[in-house]
Amino acid sequence: MVFKMTRKYFGTDGIRGKVGDAPITPEFVLRLGFAAGRVLTRTVKGAERPAVLIGKDTRISGYMLESALEAGLAAAGVDVLLVGPMPTPAVAYLTRALRLSAGIVISASHNPYDDNGIKFFSGAGAKLPDKVEAAIESEMERPLQCSKSMQLGKARRIDDAVGRYIEFCKSTFPAHLDLRGLRLVVDSAHGATYHIASHVFHELGADVIAIGNQPDGYNINAACGATYPQTLQGAVKKHRAALGIALDGDGDRLLMVDAGGVVYDGDQLLFVIASHRQRRRGRFKGGVVGTQMTNLGMEHALAHLKIPFARAKVGDRYVLEMMQARGWELGGENSGHIICLDQHTTGDGIVSALQVLGALRGDKISLPKAAAAVKLYPQILINVDTGRRFDFNSDRNVKQVVTEAVAALDGSGRVLLRASGTEPVIRVMVEGKSRSAVKRWANAIASSVRRAAA
Repeated sequence: MVFKMTRKYFGTDGIRGKVGDAPITPEFVLRLGFAAGRVLTRTVKGAERPAVLIGKDTRISGYMLESALEAGLAAAGVDVLLVGPMPTPAVAYLTRALRLSAGIVISASHNPYDDNGIKFFSGAGAKLPDKVEAAIESEMERPLQCSKSMQLGKARRIDDAVGRYIEFCKSTFPAHLDLRGLRLVVDSAHGATYHIASHVFHELGADVIAIGNQPDGYNINAACGATYPQTLQGAVKKHRAALGIALDGDGDRLLMVDAGGVVYDGDQLLFVIASHRQRRRGRFKGGVVGTQMTNLGMEHALAHLKIPFARAKVGDRYVLEMMQARGWELGGENSGHIICLDQHTTGDGIVSALQVLGALRGDKISLPKAAAAVKLYPQILINVDTGRRFDFNSDRNVKQVVTEAVAALDGSGRVLLRASGTEPVIRVMVEGKSRSAVKRWANAIASSVRRAAA
């Protein structure tokens, strides 16, 4: 695979980068809002004015970028609804529930506070189709010409957005069950779920200890949340909780921790949901979509239950596309993005946690027992910064080392090289039964890539 930017600005998950560096600057975001607004005004029929909802996470730069987006959209003749800090999946839900033209999230998800990004949802609460993103990029090449005063958009705040989303999340939990008697630690990563997640679980009956719920604009994802489960592990043991729930900065990733401090990733949690649904229904509807990074142990556990499994490219948008194409309802990534299409149009950390908890309560089983069938293979991922676009497939030495690794693993593992869709990085993944062999071959392949790119 060749490192390739198929579009000028949009990556696999919107537009993202360092704040203050192109493209995450006030001027660019103003033009982006205007371009998106112009595309929307062409698609809305009749006299109705397009309306767009804007949510953000807790980064300090969100104030600046929110204002720039609002100005650009208004200049294009689009009304704006502001909800302040709000999880990415909440924006998707509210956009659909309020029958708006589109939703926009200002977030860099699990990245540090000095990154930020912009991602869009359609009126149906799904990621924008490629052709719409391409139309927005094309519009950005044209001069920004403000609409006449009579045509300018207006802005207003939605005061009950948090309550609406909390009730939606609760509605995805089985009505005949509750969480009474369950002590949970909920880590919101000082991110967009800080004022939401703990309330959802508390209102369903759990005894909740909330951590990572004091954002200051700079501490999002800092030594907390789904990308740093060590903090949750310590809190679960300290408070003698039954389980811990870790979300990421924008609330679409989930990891969980049991009472002993063991971490469960997206593959294991997705298996818990899938196996419960098979037991509940007597058969599984469709299958499960994973990615090229999904652990072989997950695939083998599903096969033992005769649940079909398919791999999509890495990225939740590609998981969703394959799910829709096959008519399947479950999919996800080992990073913790889990999509339950019978509950939501996109990945949602809180909703996914409720699906896991519903499975545990419904089957009267512990998380360790529910996930026991998934025997994860050792897996090592090394990101090699090549500093430039680099076609590793054309390098003879890289191909030779990969061939040797595959032969050494002898069918008991996998080797995957792929180019990042957003930066000049080659991701080297090796997986197999022997941790020492996996580590040795991952380092060998990464070294060959570095030498070839030098």
